Amino acid sequence: MLPAAGPSPGLTCGLVLVGAVLLQSVCVAVTFLYFTNELKQLRDTYSKSGIACLTGEEMGNFIQNLDLIESEDRAADPCWQVKWHLGKLIKKMMSRSYKENISAVNAERALTLSQSEGSQPRAPINRIAAHLTGSSNRRNSPSPRIDSLPRRGNGHKISNWESRKGHSFLYNVELRNGELVIPQTGFYYIYSQTYFRFRENENEDSDLLVQVRNPKQLVQYVYKLTNYPEPILLMKSARTTCWSKKAEYGLYSIYQGGVFQLKREDRIFVSVSNSDIVDMDKEASFFGAFMIG
Repeated sequence: MLPAAGPSPGLTCGLVLVGAVLLQSVCVAVTFLYFTNELKQLRDTYSKSGIACLTGEEMGNFIQNLDLIESEDRAADPCWQVKWHLGKLIKKMMSRSYKENISAVNAERALTLSQSEGSQPRAPINRIAAHLTGSSNRRNSPSPRIDSLPRRGNGHKISNWESRKGHSFLYNVELRNGELVIPQTGFYYIYSQTYFRFRENENEDSDLLVQVRNPKQLVQYVYKLTNYPEPILLMKSARTTCWSKKAEYGLYSIYQGGVFQLKREDRIFVSVSNSDIVDMDKEASFFGAFMIG
């Protein structure tokens, strides 16, 4: 009788293969369950701290009340932190955009105003002032250079003002043929004084002396020139004189001043009557203006 034979090699290999397949299936199942659980936790965390935080509450109301809802309880919430930082960023961007738009509007408005006045945009001028004095001294006292007005107007324009010596000066103002050219639109204080001085000379013609001694009106005018065809009278002041025959000389000063609104490129000047007795003493005859606003 033959002894019983053991398992054949083929059966053994089959059992080993089946066991390996089962073990692999168990490992795959365990791995699947592990990663499924991790993904679920990650999804829960994302839903609280990611973009999904923005769907649980209206973001507009949150930004408006951003400074009122800060508290220790909400500061620990990851979703609240996302909204808080995003709200701060949005408010900062809105503020920057508002400032840029306001600057653009102001620049466009300034450009429009400059163009409406027929001028190119310029930077504001801080100081605008001028003080002109007579150009002769008291000893020789020659008559001033008097020009007839280029347009209609009373008197004769004084053209030989001094602008660089003594007390005279020009700041951001141009002197052109006895006229101050206004550089910027605004309100200006304008002032002027004219010194009338008659001194008898033995060599003078007696008829001329009679004419001078007769009562006459001494007038000072301040005009401005614009695009208008005729000069516009701003101020005038007058005195009636009658010198005594016993007087060696006669002295009269006329001063006037006032505030006026002037535009860029306007020109102002002084004209006088009786130009033959105007004395351009630098301390007595002067003319000026300065911007006050």
